[in-house]
Amino acid sequence: MEGKAKYIFPALLSGMMAFMMTCVITWLNLGLVPDFVWRWLKAFVVAWPLAYLAALIAAPFARKGTAYILAKLDGPRA
Repeated sequence: MEGKAKYIFPALLSGMMAFMMTCVITWLNLGLVPDFVWRWLKAFVVAWPLAYLAALIAAPFARKGTAYILAKLDGPRA
């Protein structure tokens, strides 16, 4: 991935993941309390930038790891 996509893709992916995960974790910790949505969104606002940074840092390692695993699964080339 090159250019702007290198930054936009992890932003969207981390945003979606942080949105879903903070919802579930907030629900597990608090249940459906009256101010659930406010607490959830507060957690999301903190989690998204951290998830974005983690995605930017982890992406190169994940790509290399994926290439390594696929090479092992495909076996030696003839």
